[in-house]
Amino acid sequence: MKHVATPAEVSSSAPAAPLAAWGFLLFPGFPMACLTSAIEPLRAANEITGRPEFAWTLLGEAPGPVRSSASVRFDTDATLAEAAGLDALVCLSPPDARFLDPRRSEAALRLLARRGVTLGGFSGGVFPLMRAQALGRHTPSVHWCYEGAWAGEFPDRGTSRNAIQREHGRITVSGAGAVFDLMLRVIEERLGRALMTEVACWFQHPFVRDETALQARPVARAGGTEAMLPPPVREAVRLFGLHIEDPLAIAQVAAQVRLSERTLERAFRAATGETPLRYYRRLRLERGRQRVLYSTDTVTEIARSVGYSTSTDFARHYQEAFGVHPADERRRLAGLRGLAGAVPPDQQG
Repeated sequence: MKHVATPAEVSSSAPAAPLAAWGFLLFPGFPMACLTSAIEPLRAANEITGRPEFAWTLLGEAPGPVRSSASVRFDTDATLAEAAGLDALVCLSPPDARFLDPRRSEAALRLLARRGVTLGGFSGGVFPLMRAQALGRHTPSVHWCYEGAWAGEFPDRGTSRNAIQREHGRITVSGAGAVFDLMLRVIEERLGRALMTEVACWFQHPFVRDETALQARPVARAGGTEAMLPPPVREAVRLFGLHIEDPLAIAQVAAQVRLSERTLERAFRAATGETPLRYYRRLRLERGRQRVLYSTDTVTEIARSVGYSTSTDFARHYQEAFGVHPADERRRLAGLRGLAGAVPPDQQG
């Protein structure tokens, strides 16, 4: 079973020196919100101080513009091979992103790390870092919606539940809101808390999360997050998450949270509007859906990975939950990704 590090097991450590020069390596379909959440606080810090305290460069593996997941085109400043003078280089990508030239580009990442450049991955950008064997001893933050895809591809590599993870010369961040928090911390480390607070107020950012803050995870149909659940229900959900491939009986879960099965069911209904069994099944289906969307595994392989003995039952429950057969959803997403891919050469002018 894949081990997931707890905040107590994995501590975030600030870099030895403030990070001032940033490179953002863009893959087709990268999350635009993560890029803007990284750059805008740095830009505001420069404006407030009247000095170029921070610099940033947009990089691509190859020359030319790259489209984001929102199909907005970004012109890059240089290629990965040309990257120089950086304190940090961050990959921004969907989880299924691949280098066009893996041998050369992955070697370039590892070379930057050996030269002391901090490497990072925002959202799905942690996946190409891992494929490049460039994470080192870092325990990455992986967005909860990509956990299934991560476990399928890297079953022996543990993850952190923290929204932001900094250690061993690496930075991984689960989503755009957490990226904004990270950059506020970077500003504080270089320019002090007062300046950081002013930047946060420029954007009416309500609070700055500590770097050990856990990712927020939604509770479907309840209008809240897992952190808001009553302790026994929250612990049951945690156990569900640890036993996706080898599902537990609800009676076993009830015993582990020291409730009767009937009491656990009442608590679940009150907190989530669902029975524990239905909630557990949906959790397994959502984990399977991540692998449908972000892996090349067969439907049979995916079904087994989330505790189904046959792909027929998995596909039936999947269609009931999401309104589409898993194979059809995979084909549909492939078409949407084409809309957000790299700009064809004849349209780059």
